[in-house]
Amino acid sequence: MITVVLNGYKRGDHLNEQMEALKNQTLPPDEILLWYNNPGDNDLINYDIGTEIPVAYCNYNFGVWARFYYAFNARNPYVCVFDDDTIPGKKWLENCMNTMKTNEGLLGTVGLVWPKPNPPENSSYYEPYARFGWPDRGNNDTTVQVDLVGHSWFFKKEWLSHMVRELPDPKYNTCGEDMHFSYMLQKYANIPTFVPPHPISDKELWGSLKGGTYGGDANSLWETNQVNVEGTPFKSLMNQYFREQRMKGWKLVYEK
Repeated sequence: MITVVLNGYKRGDHLNEQMEALKNQTLPPDEILLWYNNPGDNDLINYDIGTEIPVAYCNYNFGVWARFYYAFNARNPYVCVFDDDTIPGKKWLENCMNTMKTNEGLLGTVGLVWPKPNPPENSSYYEPYARFGWPDRGNNDTTVQVDLVGHSWFFKKEWLSHMVRELPDPKYNTCGEDMHFSYMLQKYANIPTFVPPHPISDKELWGSLKGGTYGGDANSLWETNQVNVEGTPFKSLMNQYFREQRMKGWKLVYEK
């Protein structure tokens, strides 16, 4: 029923832990795929992942988008794509499937909501926003509609066709997939975005248990504010992409 797509770049040391967390799910996936961007020296030689699941090795870093294109190979109707710093609680996939029954939409383990007013012509990624999901220590006991989700994405495989109806400028290869997916689903299919319950009383429901630790390391694009091939810092790219999507017509929750 569920295919999980893992993503690798420079955090191969988390893969075994991710695999173990997936095996222990109360609703385990029956297929796991791994997209591995430009592994270089970190080629999984010290891990057993390559013998357990299909691995697509790429000798070039195609950034954050390619894993979603790879997900077209999933054989199941539901897909969950994980960041490489994301270790789910053992009820996460069950939580997502239950949420789909009550709030069908794109689901994730962290969600952002931009406040009113935030008109397109003034849109800035650095405007204040509210976060839901694991980063704020389980601040939503119930499902919350949000503007975008990240760190993991749970969705129907058929929705990938909407994601690729419009393609990004290559300069955005390291960012924007979260904004883009939510906007494309909104624009072409009127599909909303949600964060399933993340109650502080039951972390087994959470989609990420160690994001605060693993996500803040030296490989984090956000923390290091890395530049792209054109020399633009990551945070500036995020800001540019957010503004572009708003100008194109992406409606935030407060506008609906």
